[in-house]
Amino acid sequence: MDDDADQQHLADPGYALGRLAGALRTALTHEDPATRRRAENRQRGWRSVLEGMATGRLAIGSRTPVRDLPAWVTPEVLRGGFATGVPGAGGPLTEDETRTARRAGVPLDRRALFAYWLTEEGLTRLCELLDSGRYEVTVPEEAALLTVAWLARAGETDAALALVGELAPFAGLLRFTPRPSARPAPDADTVHRWTVAEAGERLARRRTSAAVETQREALAVWQPFGDELLAHWLRTADAGEPVHVLVRAPDDAWLEQGAGLLRRYRELARHHTLCSKHRKPGENLGILRGALEETVAGHRLDARRLGLLRHAVTSMVRRRGLPGSPELTALRREQAVQAALPSHRELARLVLRRLAGLEQRAGVAEVAPLVAPVSEEEARQTGLPRGAALPAGVRRPVETALSAPLGTLVERGIVPSAEVLAELVPQLVAATTAQVYPDPALRSLAGAHHRAFAGRRSLLLLDLQRQVRAEELPWVRAVAGQRVRTATDEVPALALRQLGELAVQAFPGTILPNPLISELAVLARQAELGAPLVEELAADIFMGTFTPKFLAAAGTAAELLGGGSLYERYYAVDYRAVRNLAVLEAGEASVRAAGGGSVARTSPGFAKLCAERAAAATSRRRTAGGSVAANGMVIEQAQILTTHNLATLVHRAGVTPAAGWPELARRCFVTVCRLTGRVHANPRPLRTIKDVAYAWRQLVFHLSLCTPGERARTLAWLSEELTRHPGHVARRLAPALTGLCQVADGGRADEAGGRLLLGWTTEGHWLRGDPAVSAWTGQGRQGKRTGPRTPEGEARPGRRGCGPVAESVALPSANPR
Repeated sequence: MDDDADQQHLADPGYALGRLAGALRTALTHEDPATRRRAENRQRGWRSVLEGMATGRLAIGSRTPVRDLPAWVTPEVLRGGFATGVPGAGGPLTEDETRTARRAGVPLDRRALFAYWLTEEGLTRLCELLDSGRYEVTVPEEAALLTVAWLARAGETDAALALVGELAPFAGLLRFTPRPSARPAPDADTVHRWTVAEAGERLARRRTSAAVETQREALAVWQPFGDELLAHWLRTADAGEPVHVLVRAPDDAWLEQGAGLLRRYRELARHHTLCSKHRKPGENLGILRGALEETVAGHRLDARRLGLLRHAVTSMVRRRGLPGSPELTALRREQAVQAALPSHRELARLVLRRLAGLEQRAGVAEVAPLVAPVSEEEARQTGLPRGAALPAGVRRPVETALSAPLGTLVERGIVPSAEVLAELVPQLVAATTAQVYPDPALRSLAGAHHRAFAGRRSLLLLDLQRQVRAEELPWVRAVAGQRVRTATDEVPALALRQLGELAVQAFPGTILPNPLISELAVLARQAELGAPLVEELAADIFMGTFTPKFLAAAGTAAELLGGGSLYERYYAVDYRAVRNLAVLEAGEASVRAAGGGSVARTSPGFAKLCAERAAAATSRRRTAGGSVAANGMVIEQAQILTTHNLATLVHRAGVTPAAGWPELARRCFVTVCRLTGRVHANPRPLRTIKDVAYAWRQLVFHLSLCTPGERARTLAWLSEELTRHPGHVARRLAPALTGLCQVADGGRADEAGGRLLLGWTTEGHWLRGDPAVSAWTGQGRQGKRTGPRTPEGEARPGRRGCGPVAESVALPSANPR
């Protein structure tokens, strides 16, 4: 969850109408039934959004979007942060609730169930569930009555009654108990991306490939039949070259065998319908078959048909060889082996059988037995060939369900991005944050609750409103007094450092996604590190203001990078002024707090500084509010000043990647080159250019933490690495690398052919244009192209037939002071 971000669109019915239209179109036209069903659910949700906005039941943009429901109720949220008005813990009774009501002899009604759970029998059952740990909290509300039971058992009667009083008005609407589970909570040291059930669902969706089956039919049926037909015609040929058939007149035996071949052809065509090439009269097989039909029928072939027949036979012999020859026999044997291989769908069914006996709601501890080749016993049971290996497409879902330490999943590529990492981190953070509760049952409940709360989707919020935090939920407040400070106080700080190092090292050049920042912020608050972590803001609803934690994060960056670092000089940041501004506003906040005043919700000084820096970066002098791009420029300056959490993780959390800062800088540059390659011939490259700037900023940050010697060697490596990429990548990035080396030498980035690389602009971005023109000469798109040029304007020759190459680019020197 995000505090100040993840709001993508204004509270505009037009956006909801567009999403509704898209969902309806998919529901009506998509070929996959499961996709159509999901689209139908989405369109019902968007209808609820539009109806709620029209009736006033929904207040889009508010942290209490549903009228008559408090902020702590988990809303159903669609893309863009729009609440549908349906509570996440609402809906019809679940199967577990129905069974409980029938067993207890109460009406099939949530209010009656709520009353039952508060009886002596109900509380006893809740306590048994608490002690076993065998339950699953899917939405935060499901932890409420377990909390009541724990409080009652602990003698906290007043707190239990107060919590019941707060829940009671919603007893008939919301589900306040969890679903029983066959196993306790997962091991805190391991995580999994998919459960066994999710892996099985993906395997079950495997479909037979029409192209593969068509090829299989061609190899197994029509190629061998074509050989037979060719061999039959060759019995009428001479031994010359080219091969001339019908030199010898067909005898009765030949005609009878030909009729048999035609009967077999019709039988094959009736049962094997995937291939259609054999039906085409102009194809070789069609020519041989058609000529055979004429000859068997007693008709004499005219000169044209005879010429076609002889040409087809000659070309087939030349390409295939003579039927029965060792070369063709070996080829057909190899093709038969390929055709006999089982389909991916058949192998997926085999893996489904292997998964059937495992716990479906958990991951798998060992992948190898599940993806092993077909055993002898399985071959007898299924008819699959013994020893058949599973293809990557069948193995991958099982491998993705591996339950292992998070670092292991990253190393194996099961966690391919920072976004996927953010999905798994709550499983670890839950165990860490629950350590503050000494009671084992309460600790397990807190962990289960955190995992559920982390899945609560962010709302679209305006006016700097903050997303609901776990501490605001009634059942969390009710046990807040049970937290104790123990020897485990260092655990959150250690977890923050380890997760921070993993994210920074595993995905260099990638901005930390907001869900991951939210989880890291939970650990930072619990560790009391004073580590201000800031989210990525949405440019389309940005109103030109920032919360005070942005200035605090910039102050942390000033402590780490102030005093003339490469980062400070490259981006022309006056970190001394930033530090003074942070101290000034912190002092003003302290004075207001001492006088009983309210806490400031914005940092006007930081907003003004970002707007001024954004205006200085463009000749149009446009600031926030002028356009989305202008807003993006202001936000980018905030990211530059704060380093977007890198300085906070290093300076406050103590992140020090094992790979070292030079290696991270090199990895960032590889990411920069890879992303820049996507700009070429891209009609809409602005999003990619923004990602390039994110990766470049991290590169500059990592270089700033290197020693002078490490920095010099790394800059030299960057120049060499650039020559290994396509010419258009090298030409685009050479000005940026020139500017970086000039700053390292004590100069400025934007002089002597260098460029300052930023992601947002209200003008045409220099990285977007034709590098052979604009990167060197500064000409616009209409400028005359004369070939690639050096910063001094001297033409460089390209490689004939290949165009300009990377070696022709004048790369910067790397001799930083």
